[in-house]
Amino acid sequence: MLESAARLIGERVGADGLVLDVGGGARPFPRADWVIDILPYEARGTLGWDGDPRGERFRPSSWVCRDICDRQPWPFADRQFDFAVCSHTLEDVRDPVWVGSELQRVAAEGYIEVPSLREELTYGIHGPWVGWSHHRWLVIVEERSIEFLFKHHVVNRRGSHLPAGSAAGLTPEQRVQTLWWEGHFDVREWLASSAQELDGFLEHFVAGTEHSSHRGLRHWIHRR
Repeated sequence: MLESAARLIGERVGADGLVLDVGGGARPFPRADWVIDILPYEARGTLGWDGDPRGERFRPSSWVCRDICDRQPWPFADRQFDFAVCSHTLEDVRDPVWVGSELQRVAAEGYIEVPSLREELTYGIHGPWVGWSHHRWLVIVEERSIEFLFKHHVVNRRGSHLPAGSAAGLTPEQRVQTLWWEGHFDVREWLASSAQELDGFLEHFVAGTEHSSHRGLRHWIHRR
């Protein structure tokens, strides 16, 4: 999670706000009062912490170990939490649309962070392939919506990704997309109806990035 986002969340929720961290097992948010993740409490922090672990507010009793995509309501009441955090999780899981719907049910507002398209579509980020090896989705975040496009193997085709080194020099803010939401946001899967549609999206993205503008890409997305 961006350090600036972690600070802002702390300011927004204050000392008394009830916070849920969704999918933060490997890298939990210490300010969270509750965590729900497939990993057990004992395995927390294998990838570090999004803040100072000495400030952990959650406990074994407030750590829910379960599959967040099992299509069963999470064990929380409607609007139980003042704030929900979901950082670098939705791109990994098999059903981000379900997770998005449950986020809105159990929390009044929240923060989502996912990789930017520029990072996810650059060769060599995490080995000899495009983007991160374990990510299932390309994610498109707009002001009040988040959309998921299956990360098909055609991203490895020439012209459908950015060359190695394209993400070098990006700031932490440029490596991610963020969605601050309150009450409701639109969450959906983009089901590409043809190879031409998927290829067109990827080619427009690469061309737009190389010319330092995503305006054409956004126009293309809304026209489809």
